[in-house]
Amino acid sequence: MATDVTVLVRRRPLTVARRFRAYGITGPRRDWVVFASFAVLSVALIATVFTFPGRFPTVTIAPLVLLSGLYLPTRHLVAIYVFLAIGLALTVPKLPTPGGTKAVMLIAFSALMVMMVVVSASRFRVGSVGFHSENLLVDLRDRLARSATLPALPQGWTAESAVLSAHGEGFSGDFMVIGDTLGGRHLEVALVDVSGKGREAGTRSLLLSGALGALLGALNPSAFLVAANSYLVRQGWIEGFATAVHLDLNLDTGDYSIGNAGHPAPVRWSNGTGSWQVLEGGRGPVLGLVDGVSFPRTRGNLAPGDALMFYSDGIIESRRHDLSEGTDRMLGAAAQAMVRRDSVVNAVVSQARSGEADDRAVFVIARR
Repeated sequence: MATDVTVLVRRRPLTVARRFRAYGITGPRRDWVVFASFAVLSVALIATVFTFPGRFPTVTIAPLVLLSGLYLPTRHLVAIYVFLAIGLALTVPKLPTPGGTKAVMLIAFSALMVMMVVVSASRFRVGSVGFHSENLLVDLRDRLARSATLPALPQGWTAESAVLSAHGEGFSGDFMVIGDTLGGRHLEVALVDVSGKGREAGTRSLLLSGALGALLGALNPSAFLVAANSYLVRQGWIEGFATAVHLDLNLDTGDYSIGNAGHPAPVRWSNGTGSWQVLEGGRGPVLGLVDGVSFPRTRGNLAPGDALMFYSDGIIESRRHDLSEGTDRMLGAAAQAMVRRDSVVNAVVSQARSGEADDRAVFVIARR
């Protein structure tokens, strides 16, 4: 009779180092271990500076102030800073420096401590500590950028896009979600402009891009904006509205349908006339204000040589100029780029009326 033998892996002994790591560095007592470490270091530095005034510079305490602000929760940080403040108040008067220099030194340390308390409160509110906490924001930004990655298009089609944030910030209120559906036979694109700009709208853009990315291809194109509007209404954001334009393009035939939710009207390049035409029809209300509304769609066909362009209001709007003037300026730059066979996106972005004061997004797809 065969016997089923199960081989068990012998557990490594729980050494002192592993116990310290499990319960001190990464476990529930981590904050206390870090606090105790900084407390011991603070005592050592203050004692050294107090014992050897002038020989051991007071500025060596500054790195401790910075590091403790990055790694300690606010309640522990304040305790460390109170001790350091008392130590500095006792130590600085003993330094062989002019009285004015001593006063400036104490003010500088006090200002640094106040700033680090603010930084610590902000970091621990989002659960990030240390030098790697920015990785969280970088990952979120990269996720937003990946949602706008263009898939491989079949022969005869070219596309380009750009999303630029206000003042070069890492997050933008404009974003795109792009995906090929129906086995790559259709291309769906949603260009969205969330209320606000830059970092103010970045978090809302991230949340909304994830939701719209999940809807893209999962619903009939005619239901996409309806579902997006219902989702945004349910969020209950104070600034809970967004404009959007959605494209469903058949890459086999060139047939397209466009839904518009309060967004600037897309434009179509006609190779026959050699000009851009504004597609004014099929515009519905902005997303996130009223549930249960419908969004009509504009339909057409792209023949060889034709193109479609979608853009955000940062391309054409400006406080000092009329909206129609901004549209004409954009169309002129785009027409010259089409004639010269240059990058339409670069031409349009470079002439944007808002400059870097607003988020800007452009998407162009052409049939060759």
